[in-house]
Amino acid sequence: MFRKTFLPPVADLLAFEAAARHTSMSRAAEELHLTQSAVSRQIRQLEGQLGMALFHRVRQRVVLTDAGRVYASDVRAVLQQLSAATQKTMAWSDGAGLLNLAVLPTLGTRWLIPRLGDFAARYPDVTVNMAARSEPFDFSLVPLDAAIHFGAPHWAGAVCEYLMHEQVVPLCSPGYRAQHSITQLQDLARVVLLQQTTRPTQWADWLEQVGAAGVHALRGPRFEQFAMIAQAAVSGLGAALLPRFLVETEIASGALVELFPQALTSTDAYYLVYPESRAQAPLVRAFRDWVLGQCGGGLCYVLNS
Repeated sequence: MFRKTFLPPVADLLAFEAAARHTSMSRAAEELHLTQSAVSRQIRQLEGQLGMALFHRVRQRVVLTDAGRVYASDVRAVLQQLSAATQKTMAWSDGAGLLNLAVLPTLGTRWLIPRLGDFAARYPDVTVNMAARSEPFDFSLVPLDAAIHFGAPHWAGAVCEYLMHEQVVPLCSPGYRAQHSITQLQDLARVVLLQQTTRPTQWADWLEQVGAAGVHALRGPRFEQFAMIAQAAVSGLGAALLPRFLVETEIASGALVELFPQALTSTDAYYLVYPESRAQAPLVRAFRDWVLGQCGGGLCYVLNS
């Protein structure tokens, strides 16, 4: 429980944060549409409540004290949280629901978003917000209801629901395959292998699985996301290992072709993850059953039941 004694007026905090960011009272005043004297007065009030100076006044500039620097960082985080909470509440309407979901960037763009029309049709009063997350996080520290995660089914304080495995296959553009006459595994020794930063041994694992020798598996430019590698492959920059389901459109259009039929299936998989405390929340249950259905199993849960 917070104590009101320690809660300064929001206007004073806004003035302080702006002055700290700009190191200038006048520029803070311009941003807040106030006079410079009004900003100075609000900061003096805040310093009086704290019982310490937050700035050193140096000619026409203000420089944060050590205490002011720490306080500015904390205040900025609180103001951001307050802004996010206000936006979340403003997005709410009677009878509607709000689901805040963390997704892997490429999975969200190439697989989930194209399917969300079906979810919207089933639950027209539900708004799905998405944030990009590539690593596990603490649900108690962020305003998110669930996440789609790739890896092992381990997430502290959360339930992991299996969605699907992926089949990773070697692909390139038709032009690149023709240019380099790629017809057998050994031909990969003389082409560029596009690498993913977060899966540095993927080419090595695939080459070992198919029994290809004499190929330098770690060479080639590195990209952080599958979407980047897919575009690089389409653009003829090299051969890529990509999950087939993420590049269905490029394969269907002929922009990418599979070089060899052998696929790599890893022990990792995709999981829907949500905090244990939200396991019985109607929105989470509705999304859980819907996304399981999209992956080939499960029935959609009726939200009003």
